[in-house]
Amino acid sequence: MELRQLQYTLQIAEERNFSRAAEKLHIAQPSLSQQLSKLEQELGVKLFQRNTSTVELTYAGASFIEHARKIMDAVEQLRQEMDDISQLRAGRVVVGSMPITGSHLLPYVLPAFKESYPDIQVTLLEDTSLNLEKLTAGGGTDLSLLSLPLIESSLDYEPIGEEMIDLAVPPHHALASSSYSTEGVSLSALKNDPFIVLKKGQGFRKLSIDLCHEAGFEPNIVFESNNIETVQSLVAAGMGVTLVPRFIARAKRSELIPVYLPLSGQPSRTLVIAFRRGRYLSKAAEAFIDTFKSILAQRNQS
Repeated sequence: MELRQLQYTLQIAEERNFSRAAEKLHIAQPSLSQQLSKLEQELGVKLFQRNTSTVELTYAGASFIEHARKIMDAVEQLRQEMDDISQLRAGRVVVGSMPITGSHLLPYVLPAFKESYPDIQVTLLEDTSLNLEKLTAGGGTDLSLLSLPLIESSLDYEPIGEEMIDLAVPPHHALASSSYSTEGVSLSALKNDPFIVLKKGQGFRKLSIDLCHEAGFEPNIVFESNNIETVQSLVAAGMGVTLVPRFIARAKRSELIPVYLPLSGQPSRTLVIAFRRGRYLSKAAEAFIDTFKSILAQRNQS
């Protein structure tokens, strides 16, 4: 069994198509089929069920893929560790990020990291919090920008900073024209208001609903969206109220801008860089975490 055969098998499983897999691997399709047949003969089992239009994993194939991913991930970690031992500056970091949060922070982090480590390649993957946790747990990313709490028990994390949570209301809302001291608005005052929230699978949705529960009420959710920018526009249009992370609330990119108000108790969320527990973190990954911490501290002071 060869490492390239594991790589080939993983690519076939991902593409569910021999032609696409061969194209991604930059090899001829007959060569790919030959290598798979050779592997199946060695193992004595069929890994894929070939149909006219698709390729499906067999029961044995699903088990093989699970172990192959772990092996290839271990090989990559070994390479990274050897690079560090040989004190190579070149490297690669695969970073997962929540799309909207990342869009407001990464434009500050990535240029700073590139300036300090010009030979280190950063690959960015954007997805929902839930999917990012699964990707990170499975070795699909080296690091992921997430917020607490994490669902995946196999993940560890490094806190990088706190982000305040603000209330967003329509411009014509009764609270919009009021002035508030540093004590902020009591969230319980919004118990009869319609709420607009993110859809399930996004960590900030749960945090928003939990804060409402702590304030003693169940939010009346009238609309859901996958995009926090859409949520803010709907609030500005008068459809309801919402909670918004402050870094995102400060970015006024639309003509439809709600009124942002501080909340009493100053609720916040903890932003973290998550990684699989026990996974070797390369010097490049550690440097990325340090850069992120530094930039976030600067943003909090601005």
